[in-house]
Amino acid sequence: MNNAFPFRELKYTADGSATMYVPQWDEHYHSIHGAIQESEHVFINAGLKYFYEKYGMSEIQIYEVGFGTGLNALLSAKFATDNQIKVNYHAIEAYPLSLEEAISLNYTQNLDTQWKNIFEDLHRASWEEKVEISNYFSIYKEHGRIEDKKEVKSIDIVYFDAFAPSAQPELWTELIFKSFYDYMSPDGILVTYCAKGIVKRAMKSAGWSIEKLQGPPGKREMTRAFVFK
Repeated sequence: MNNAFPFRELKYTADGSATMYVPQWDEHYHSIHGAIQESEHVFINAGLKYFYEKYGMSEIQIYEVGFGTGLNALLSAKFATDNQIKVNYHAIEAYPLSLEEAISLNYTQNLDTQWKNIFEDLHRASWEEKVEISNYFSIYKEHGRIEDKKEVKSIDIVYFDAFAPSAQPELWTELIFKSFYDYMSPDGILVTYCAKGIVKRAMKSAGWSIEKLQGPPGKREMTRAFVFK
């Protein structure tokens, strides 16, 4: 992939929720079978909810690979509020959406008004500084490529939500997965929608223990990986 800013189109998925489509790469930001369903299944239920229920921590550090539409951050902020825990969220993004693109997304249409404001606040938040979105959620947005990411230590959960390996093979490598493994907390986990053999082998080579889980609608499997230091 080059560094040119990609042209994006607004699309709607099978559960009625929106996504962005990049014709240049023939890639959607979320599953066409349901954007919200995918995010809830892969990143919230198999990631944040699983980790919280297993360890009961009152403060959790999340790192997202690909801030994208902000959907994963929004649902994580809602989970944090609903459960009254603190989530510190670090997200990296090479191609940020404009505020106009973000506002065109319909993720908050069935939520209370506060979530519309919070969603917009996530996109308005300054880059390269920690921003307190609510009493339960802070975000640090890093503008850049994952290969050049800043060090973040004691990560509890990685949301690995990059475009598919067919579009961004350089991001699904042993080197990238090792760079996260080294900075995880002892009980840290990584969740991703991808379950390709080449990706799981790269994770294992980097030291991760792999668990196959049922995938979201339209996908047979997803992957959850563990550190167990």
